[in-house]
Amino acid sequence: MSELIETLKKLLGDGGVLLGNDVTSRAAGWRGGNTEALAVLRPRTTEQVSGIMRACHAAGQSVVIQGGKTGLVNGADSRVGDIALSMELMNQVEELDKNNRTMTVQAGVILQAIQQQAADADLQFPLDLGARGSATIGGNISTNAGGNRVIRYGMTRQQILGLEVVMADGTVISSMSKVLKNNAAYDLKQLFIGSEGTLGTVTRAVLRLGPALNSENTALLALHDYPQVIELLHYCDREFGGSLSSFEVMWNNYYRYVTANNEFGKAPPLSRDYPFYVLIETQGTHQQTDQDRFEAVLSTAMEDGGVVDAVLAKSGGERNALWAIRDNIEAMGVLGPVFYFDISLPIDEVESYLAEAEENLRAQWPNMRHAVFGHLGDGNIHIIACIDTDDAEERYRFDDILYQGLKSRGGSISAEHGIGEEKKPFLHYSRSEEEIALMKTLKLALDPKGILNPGKVI
Repeated sequence: MSELIETLKKLLGDGGVLLGNDVTSRAAGWRGGNTEALAVLRPRTTEQVSGIMRACHAAGQSVVIQGGKTGLVNGADSRVGDIALSMELMNQVEELDKNNRTMTVQAGVILQAIQQQAADADLQFPLDLGARGSATIGGNISTNAGGNRVIRYGMTRQQILGLEVVMADGTVISSMSKVLKNNAAYDLKQLFIGSEGTLGTVTRAVLRLGPALNSENTALLALHDYPQVIELLHYCDREFGGSLSSFEVMWNNYYRYVTANNEFGKAPPLSRDYPFYVLIETQGTHQQTDQDRFEAVLSTAMEDGGVVDAVLAKSGGERNALWAIRDNIEAMGVLGPVFYFDISLPIDEVESYLAEAEENLRAQWPNMRHAVFGHLGDGNIHIIACIDTDDAEERYRFDDILYQGLKSRGGSISAEHGIGEEKKPFLHYSRSEEEIALMKTLKLALDPKGILNPGKVI
């Protein structure tokens, strides 16, 4: 092993290989803890990544690829015998092409930096999520991240035109196309988008940009029941003519926690007694015209009785305050050890699923506390739950009961966070035996020694 480390030191130079305390002092991820790995490698170029993989492949050395480490399913966790491959120094925006509306980036560029550089050029990169300030684009691609605007722009997959990937044996697959239409045989980049680093290491990408939208309108609405929420979604989608970019729903239990009168709570702009709260946002190009339309659509919704209370953001600060309520997941920490879930299912199945899941879970843990919110416009629901313990066996039982109701409803155990280690035992609730078998065939073909992110996904 010392021979491999010496080889990697020569390849990467000063600061390229971290050992000992420089490894264990690094945070393991969003949930805390320290990194456990034989070494942390920090390449600066695709050629260095290729050299790393050639050396590790020859030695049969396991490699865990890491981006911003903001994931929630332990997908970038490393162990004592692993080598962690951090993309943090591959953080350059190589080109912004205004004519073709593309941006060429290295995998370690922070999402927020991409958004800002696009905005500076009067363009936009529409992918947006709460971890924008620390999540890297390579991680977003590897997990096919979703976020707040999927209802309008789709997942990360829809924003990628070209991709460069280093395979397990060091082979570089570079398909850095700038064109939207490219049906020249297999679209190989799709193999790696969402594969969580198990099939190859994303090093560079060509991102699809769009025109900057200088009009934004945001409101928080209150409703009495779930059927009205669905009706409002369809009404807004139709009336806003494609400009609806976010439709976020908070159940009363979530809204109460995030607006509680404590150090974590935000000031509630609406009464805390309504059953449902919907945060909607539209994006357009003519502020006054769009605002007039926005207010007219919501006024009609209130006159029809579906919306019973509302607050409209009149400034950027008010808009940010509304989103801060939706994003205030940290407020759930008052419960104690919490479990986070990220599921999806057809929107007309959500209410029955949640009722069934709560009944089954309370039969085992009567004192369970939980909260529900999510990107309902694309069927993505987040559940946060606490049973006063984070014991691994109890967590497994809890997860199994929660996920059981998804299969019959055509749902998924992971809407946007991936599988990682955490959800791997429950993949059969969302994928058939035949699908999983094909996944294993792909893994064996592309990583025959099983050194890429071992133990994750399948």
